[in-house]
Amino acid sequence: MINYNPKNWLSFIFSFHKSDTVTILWKELIYIGLLTALITFLEIHFFPNATYLKNLTTVYSLLGFVISLLLVFRTNTAYDRWWEGRKMWGAMVNDSRNFISKLSVLDLTSEERDYFEYHYPLFPVCAKEHLRGERLVAPGFLNPVDFQSFEKSSHQALWVIFTLREKLQVLRERGAMDSIELSMLNQNLDRLVDSLGACERIKNTPIPFSYSLFIKKFIFIYVITMPLAFVELFGYYSAFISTFVFYALVSMEVLAEEIEDPFGKDENDLPTDALSETIQRNTIELLQNKKSA
Repeated sequence: MINYNPKNWLSFIFSFHKSDTVTILWKELIYIGLLTALITFLEIHFFPNATYLKNLTTVYSLLGFVISLLLVFRTNTAYDRWWEGRKMWGAMVNDSRNFISKLSVLDLTSEERDYFEYHYPLFPVCAKEHLRGERLVAPGFLNPVDFQSFEKSSHQALWVIFTLREKLQVLRERGAMDSIELSMLNQNLDRLVDSLGACERIKNTPIPFSYSLFIKKFIFIYVITMPLAFVELFGYYSAFISTFVFYALVSMEVLAEEIEDPFGKDENDLPTDALSETIQRNTIELLQNKKSA
């Protein structure tokens, strides 16, 4: 995720970033420019007196309004998915702090605190890798049995939750906590699983294919035929106008495609790496402070 100052307008206008749509679409812009220039050439030299093309400006204005409505819905839907993903990861951070703060005040041995200090931060790391469609290499602090179990597990984040529940049950049997404290800690783990499930729903439910396909076809046909409506007014400049309109419309679609799956490694995706580090840092601070005390 890119950190920036939203009030610094000049830096936005005169800077080019690899997430800028110009760097993404420059080939398509060249193709559309050449194609619309060809259509403009054909209309000027081979159909100069086509009266049925004289009144297309109003039609294209109405079509432009329709496209704008479609793109507004498209971008709003994509942003809703991005923002819901951010809320779920924010909930993971909060539930992690609640879980570790409750755990830190219990009468735990140094070995037990070390166990949670190493094992608990493994959950957000496994969760972010799972949402990216990747797997985490088993960390070296796992014992041989857990190491093999972790490697074989189909869902590494759930494996971490399972081992944490097992450890909590051991603490309950040892008398380090009562049943109410165990229930409260398990509720925090339940909410972590709920948040991860919500992220999986976002990941596995993209925008319907037919809707995305329709928008792309609509924009393409609208842009390449635009010179038919504007060549009488602007001549060859209508090709430049069509290319600019293509850039504006397709940029919105490209940005929507990028943020509708917010768990990847694109620069506009969620900062899941930083959030995982935050959870790890909070876990270490809470457990080590109590240990040193």
